[in-house]
Amino acid sequence: MDLKDKVAVITGGASGLGRATLRRFVANGGKVAIFDMNEEKGNQLVAEYPGMVIFCNVNVTSEESVAAGIAATIEEFGAIHICCNFAGTGNAMRTMGKKGPFPLDEFNRIIQINLVGTFNVLRLCAEKMSTNDVLNDDGGRGVIINTASIAAYEGQIGQAAYSASKGGVVGMTLPIARDLAVLGIRVNTIVPGLIATPLMMGGAEEMSPEIAEFLKPLASQVLYPKRLGKADEIAQLAQQLVENDYINGECIRMDGGIRMQPK
Repeated sequence: MDLKDKVAVITGGASGLGRATLRRFVANGGKVAIFDMNEEKGNQLVAEYPGMVIFCNVNVTSEESVAAGIAATIEEFGAIHICCNFAGTGNAMRTMGKKGPFPLDEFNRIIQINLVGTFNVLRLCAEKMSTNDVLNDDGGRGVIINTASIAAYEGQIGQAAYSASKGGVVGMTLPIARDLAVLGIRVNTIVPGLIATPLMMGGAEEMSPEIAEFLKPLASQVLYPKRLGKADEIAQLAQQLVENDYINGECIRMDGGIRMQPK
């Protein structure tokens, strides 16, 4: 699918991987609706790309909130062709720690945002995609891109909730792709490794020398190159997943060959 004149919903689009993907899509002629809760950063991007980007204050775990964001996107741009699910969060808690067992409400919070939120957004976007005119010779009507993590396969100490949520995203990719193939909608999942995003850098938007030094032990575990990944490298893969109509039902690792060993 050609990105030019296509409309993308990007959850978590105000920062990190979502923002990098937004920039690539707009640079290639696409329009973007940011589904995020960071109004300040979202509106900064709206001002940066007038007429090409809108911001919708969306809680991905709420059906009503997502539906309102989709309605605003349709009203502004007329259609939805692409859905990129980057919204997500994590925590670090042992199953049994000094303060007792992993709090169930905290486990549920991560599952709701990362797994249920992803499914909530993609299912409602797929409903709108199914009404699109055919966009290419292959009968394509839409593309869905989810985000998992290498923690889905190789979770570390304290990542029970995060790994479970991302493992769920991996597990549902193929069945959803099968469900939606008859409608001309492709579904794929990006599986990032250690990427320099605010989530990895303690909230910072840019890699400082101090942060680089702190993260050096992690970066050293990457096979090649010996560094953290860049947000734009994930965005480049997202662009290819939109443009290459023969990639469907896949979970693609992008991690520099890292295989983290339990500590």
